[in-house]
Amino acid sequence: MKSVLFALCFVLFVSCGNNDNNGDLGPVSTIPEFSNILDIDFENLPNYSNQSIPSYITRDNTNGNTITDEGATLGRILFYDTNLSSDNTIACASCHKQSVAFGDDPQVSTGVNGVTGRHSMRLVNARFSDEDQFFWDERASTLEMQTTMPIQDHVEMGFSGENGDQNFANLITKLEQTDYYSELFEFAYGTDEITEAKIQNALAQFIRSIQSFDSKYDVGRAQANNDGQPFQNFTDEENTGKQLFLAPPQFNNQGSRIGGGLGCAGCHQAPEFSIDPNSLNNGVIGTADNSETDFTITRSPSLRDVVKADGSANGPFMHTGTNTNFDLLLNHYNDITIGANNNLDVRLRPGGNGQQLNLTQDERDAVFAFVKTLAGSDVYTNEKWSNPFIQ
Repeated sequence: MKSVLFALCFVLFVSCGNNDNNGDLGPVSTIPEFSNILDIDFENLPNYSNQSIPSYITRDNTNGNTITDEGATLGRILFYDTNLSSDNTIACASCHKQSVAFGDDPQVSTGVNGVTGRHSMRLVNARFSDEDQFFWDERASTLEMQTTMPIQDHVEMGFSGENGDQNFANLITKLEQTDYYSELFEFAYGTDEITEAKIQNALAQFIRSIQSFDSKYDVGRAQANNDGQPFQNFTDEENTGKQLFLAPPQFNNQGSRIGGGLGCAGCHQAPEFSIDPNSLNNGVIGTADNSETDFTITRSPSLRDVVKADGSANGPFMHTGTNTNFDLLLNHYNDITIGANNNLDVRLRPGGNGQQLNLTQDERDAVFAFVKTLAGSDVYTNEKWSNPFIQ
């Protein structure tokens, strides 16, 4: 009898619980049912909250917004829902596609009122970085803040409150009037109230859940004590490329490389291959349309899944999207010009000179072979990161 009473009390607690409406997840209230709209089994949610993460992965910018299955599920629905744009044509997923590691394949993306000013950054492994500022120019201080800024952009999703646009309050009203969102917010938060903070937290949880640790690199790293050791599962060329990537270069007093590696890991930190928070501009100072100079760019996505295992690019590289293959990317770092760029990272101007790496073709081939080992496969096909809407 005691066990029955305990179970009944527990059910009542879960169903009646509430929270303080500050955006933190609360207890689950009811199980929504939208089988005609969403291809989701709400009684058997995918595992977002307890995914396997390798022991050597230590960087994390979660900042207290703990991933839950309910919150990430709501975030997934929001991420793919075109209702979040003013004309119901653009979702977050329109510019961050699963097929290209949650980046975009055109040079710039198309929004409700034109094209974006910069190439859409890949989101895979966005969680695993010491850098907790987002966008290429780091104008968002957290991932949570970043998630709703494109929604409030006139060009991207159109709820800017300017240029004749409706504002974010109008979007919340729109979601309140959408059949499924009241139940979904109740399901995730224990209350059906829809706020920007809740939208931000849910989207950020889904994005942070998108991870890729099933690469050839991960197989080798799990068998080694550190990154510097040769990996047993690598070819000689891949191990050579790894050492070139990790080792710092040696320069003469004119900034010309005379030995050592390429120093890539100085900014793209292994084993997450995330950007060093102290990195400055990488020497790319143009804009996508070449209309002006832009010295502000200091962020980069993880280099994991920058290409697929077969070497095909997951969209153009860098914020301008002008480098369409990895060899063009290497050309940039092979010959850095300082010019008027006072924000150029010190690691790219040895002795005050723009670096000259003097790459050989063998070195180019080796470092590309290594970068291909950073590509997984699950991230491109796993249903839990896919479009949940029935087409």
